[in-house]
Amino acid sequence: MALVGLFWITEDCVYVGAEPVGAATGVRLTEDGVEALGLGRGESWRWDRVRRIEVRDVAVRSAARRLVSVAFDNLMVMVTGDGELPPAFTVCVDAADGPVEVSVVSAVTGGVYTPAEYELSRALLTRLTDGSTPVGELLAWRRDHGTGGTPSRAEREALLRKWTGDDRV
Repeated sequence: MALVGLFWITEDCVYVGAEPVGAATGVRLTEDGVEALGLGRGESWRWDRVRRIEVRDVAVRSAARRLVSVAFDNLMVMVTGDGELPPAFTVCVDAADGPVEVSVVSAVTGGVYTPAEYELSRALLTRLTDGSTPVGELLAWRRDHGTGGTPSRAEREALLRKWTGDDRV
């Protein structure tokens, strides 16, 4: 698995947020469509039935503020021994049969994203929905990437720019 922006990319699917475990809720993107997972959910939609996918309540901070936030969280865990789950955010899937909201857990350490990764991830959701970037591109990158883990911040942003057609350096 590798994290790029808001996405947790495995060899066969892409999750918005972390891959859900147990009864946790989540949103899975496959080459065939979108699935809402967990807590008795069984909703799924083919891509041609999905109008829009949006995210809300995502923690976004500058790179410096993100670093301070993660360091503080790590210090608190060391001092108190009490760790917290990363924050959740909401994924809104607007499909032909109506909107569905799913709470997902942030996949990134500390649950905080940089503004660039957040904006590029939102743009990628739009491109995935309209078909201009197929999920297969993300999966192909993951298969080619092997077990290298999560790329650096600069590499993640470069990938997101490639997948969104944003040619800014």
